[in-house]
Amino acid sequence: MANPIIGRPDAFTRGAAPQPQPGYGYDQYQQPAGQYPQQAPYAPYEQPVRSGGVMTLDDVIAKTAITLGVVLVVAIATFMFIPTALLTPALIVSALVGFVTVLFVAGRAKLPVGGVLFYAVVEGIFVGAFSLLFEMMFPGIVVSAVLATFVTAFATLGAYKFFNIRVTAKFRKVVTIAVISMAGVFLVNLVLALFGIDLGLRSVGPEAGLLSIGISILAVVLAVLSLVVDFDSVERGIRAQAPAQESWRAALGITVTMVWLYTEILRIMSYFRD
Repeated sequence: MANPIIGRPDAFTRGAAPQPQPGYGYDQYQQPAGQYPQQAPYAPYEQPVRSGGVMTLDDVIAKTAITLGVVLVVAIATFMFIPTALLTPALIVSALVGFVTVLFVAGRAKLPVGGVLFYAVVEGIFVGAFSLLFEMMFPGIVVSAVLATFVTAFATLGAYKFFNIRVTAKFRKVVTIAVISMAGVFLVNLVLALFGIDLGLRSVGPEAGLLSIGISILAVVLAVLSLVVDFDSVERGIRAQAPAQESWRAALGITVTMVWLYTEILRIMSYFRD
């Protein structure tokens, strides 16, 4: 649920090109003040060369399309063909495996592409099973939730660019703490639910109480704020000339947030269905 992948301010800086800074008493040529080297030949288009290329916006868009595409294809296949008897086991197993996988993959200094695609497959199973469960209870709700999710994501991106939103260190820290705290609450609630203890935090349908509705609304708000942090992190990585492979890290992070946003919107819609 939470996004520990690209929310950190140093998410893309470990492999970024170094930016030398002049020290005290030295000018921009790294020479003692007042002494200048001989002029080098003029080379206006000369840029530092990095093996394997650098991270670009086009790369991030392409990799995000791939990961979301895998999630979507697997989710559709699961939605259409999974036996009802396997629905609950598939939900629980895919949720736990996906959670462990994303933590393992995100913690690697060099992101394994195979791990990203494996996570997308597992998350596709979870999304498909989760969607089927809601569709059986509230026919037609899945299509509405999918459309609402992408509209919300594009509206968030538009607001981020149009209003020139700037993510400060304090904003990033508050969102990160809030998301991690909510993830902890949800994890405890899941474990207790497996033992038959219902805290009333994650209800479904119009019988849900105000606590469930309030938590779902808060979760959607945090997911949207996480998208804002994701967009800012991508821009930071591009400016820092992070390695091209880090586009997969950005794609994975955005996919995690999008799946979380979808599940919360689906749950909120169920509160107002009869």
